[in-house]
Amino acid sequence: MEVNASVSLAEAGHGDVMWQRFAVPYQYPVAFVRGLFCPDNPLFAETVARKDTGKRHRCLIIIDEGVASTVPGLEKAITAYFDAYRERLQLIAPPMLIPGGEIVKRELAYVERMQDALHAHAIDRHSYVIAIGGGAVLDAVGLVAATAHRGIRHIRIPTTVLSQNDSGVGVKNAVNFKGIKNYVGTFAPPWAVLNDFDFLMSLPRRERISGISEAVKVALIRDRDFYIWLEEHVDQLVTFQPAAEEYMVRRSAELHMHQIAHGGDPFETGSARPLDFGHWSAHKLEAMTSHHVRHGEAVAIGIALDARYSVLAGLLAEGEDERIVVLLENLGFRIWHPALDMVDAEGGSSILSGLCEFQEHLGGELTITLLSELGVGVEVNQMDHDLVREALNWLKARERS
Repeated sequence: MEVNASVSLAEAGHGDVMWQRFAVPYQYPVAFVRGLFCPDNPLFAETVARKDTGKRHRCLIIIDEGVASTVPGLEKAITAYFDAYRERLQLIAPPMLIPGGEIVKRELAYVERMQDALHAHAIDRHSYVIAIGGGAVLDAVGLVAATAHRGIRHIRIPTTVLSQNDSGVGVKNAVNFKGIKNYVGTFAPPWAVLNDFDFLMSLPRRERISGISEAVKVALIRDRDFYIWLEEHVDQLVTFQPAAEEYMVRRSAELHMHQIAHGGDPFETGSARPLDFGHWSAHKLEAMTSHHVRHGEAVAIGIALDARYSVLAGLLAEGEDERIVVLLENLGFRIWHPALDMVDAEGGSSILSGLCEFQEHLGGELTITLLSELGVGVEVNQMDHDLVREALNWLKARERS
């Protein structure tokens, strides 16, 4: 820590100012594995005990109810694993189940219920809270862990494509408040992220496809070669060939991690959000459909919309929007939804109001990521509403053809 008392603004009439400066380095492992809770796989135990190898670590596990129902042997496997590593691990209570999806982020009673559990079991800053589930559960549990005792060690075990290749590897935690998505939240890096590909096997096809849109997103703004790889491996991806699916998840996660670590703004103090390419309309569309449109599906539509807008604005070469839409459609996404035609009480486009809401979310000037070429994102600070409408009409016309 450095305290610099030599800076004085007294001559300017502002008094004496001391500047305190310190840096806190963050690092955490992001692992990719199969059979995380197989007794012959020490990864989980070693991850928990990586700094304190000579003690028994207290753990509270919270599981997405949907995961528990589709992987019926999961709780038994966890208990057996902790028994196998009982010299290092202590399961202080049976795993706690909470709903997955938007309900756990929308109903603050679930946050309070988890806080009660941490308090009742005397979870302290040397204990561990482990979340097993999709992105919504990871968000909610992460918020609880980050705010109890000002921060409890938290391990994420993502169980969906979207949470393994995108949201689960990041540093954000949040729940909704008064209908505003992710209004209450924190930036708090986890202790570790453990991606077990076996969880993907139990996902419905719709959910498994949905998460691929985030891989398309990050490829379009950061890695042309990865985008081309996605085009070349569509057939393997939509039939869930393990080698292709695992590479897609790992490469997408790697690109997201690189942006967070090296993009210059890991805690989003500025207004630029390159990883939110395609998201300004996606967030609004999710809300307009009461989340009947999945996040990944909404992102696919948002990508298509902003790709077409990029062409209309003269940023992206003509025809590249068509190429992007073909990839999305070949992956199984629709790039139009009737809700995009909805109007508000004043007769204006409801989806366009998402721009104002997105700007409020940014907390500063409007900053939207568009494309200048495949693999290269570019930031703009205004969106021409007429061009947005033209882009929407283009998507709608494609749906009809």
